[in-house]
Amino acid sequence: MMVNKIMFRNRNEWRRWLQEHHNTESEIWLVYYKAHVSKESIRYAEAVEEALCFGWIDSQVRRIDDEKFMQRYTPRKEDSNWSASNKARVQKLIRQGMMTPAGLEKIKIAKRNKSWDRLTEIESEMRIPDDLAAAFSANPTAMENYNNLAPSHKKQYLWWLKSAKRASTRQTRIREIIARLEANIKPG
Repeated sequence: MMVNKIMFRNRNEWRRWLQEHHNTESEIWLVYYKAHVSKESIRYAEAVEEALCFGWIDSQVRRIDDEKFMQRYTPRKEDSNWSASNKARVQKLIRQGMMTPAGLEKIKIAKRNKSWDRLTEIESEMRIPDDLAAAFSANPTAMENYNNLAPSHKKQYLWWLKSAKRASTRQTRIREIIARLEANIKPG
């Protein structure tokens, strides 16, 4: 598999690449220098803002070596959920006049298909539902491992559970969540 890895010195270079390629490329692995390395490269906050301007989104991170890592960027899928942090970023970018028609279209689609608000309840409350809490009470190891997860991983588990359409699917997912957490496995 050929991985398209590119490093940009600053957000202007990244924005120029997106202007030229946001409609033709399916992914890019953006290479960053780690914070302790005193070499010029774009920083995450700048990179994700520019990506959002063009309807793209960040995802997986992979280590390259002691000085560098890379992060995957792709066009946002129409049904992908919007985190509170990315919604705040695009509101700021709209005020600053930085959003492009491509990025604004992704927002319009998300509001129309309700993916804009799917994570709002989970992010605002981060409350463990009663049925999952009951399963945790029977498995303290799973509960302890859940409590030690990063908030983003907790959200993934809670969203996966919340998105179950049938009661039987929900019960299956609870069993899988407990088994994964008992083994200290992160979601994904």
